[in-house]
Amino acid sequence: MSGRSAIQAPVPGVPAGRGSLQEGTGMATLGVHHQTFSRNPLDVVEQLVERNDWAFDRRGDDEIAFQVPGSWCDYSLFFAWNEEVGAMHFSCAFDMRVPEERRPFVHELLAMVNEKMWLGHFGVWTDEGLPMFRHAMPMRGTHGPAMEQIEDLVDVAILECERFYPTFQYVIWGGNTPSERIAAAMIETMGEA
Repeated sequence: MSGRSAIQAPVPGVPAGRGSLQEGTGMATLGVHHQTFSRNPLDVVEQLVERNDWAFDRRGDDEIAFQVPGSWCDYSLFFAWNEEVGAMHFSCAFDMRVPEERRPFVHELLAMVNEKMWLGHFGVWTDEGLPMFRHAMPMRGTHGPAMEQIEDLVDVAILECERFYPTFQYVIWGGNTPSERIAAAMIETMGEA
């Protein structure tokens, strides 16, 4: 089978033009049908926020921000809807800043922490130096997120932020190495009942 015929082969179970590989400018691309949503996915997020009586800022049809109290700090949560991509982006930022001189250590820590993650990942917002949990939810082929999906995402984010907050603190302010702190975080987590 030549590379050309493999590129033109339709994807099984997907109608032609919806997911078949197509030739473009010398590179194979996936022809994707973009759907429009009758309901804004952020409306579900807003319902969750209102139900929990959290203060929020709905910055238009494509953004919502709110804070959730945690044991270590108040977490700043942010959802953004991108209709063109058909995905919802989510972040949960810590109330701490990473000084420039500690960023190499935090980047090493991020690699170690992210290996332990099942859903989402941690990163640092470069401009502000804010550690945060991030995740994106593709919505194509759905009618939008279910309330339970949003609840689970927020729950996982808060749980992981609570779990790793002390680890970030010890590396940023305590001068510990990332390997020392990640080992301690995993022992502490395994010891909880």
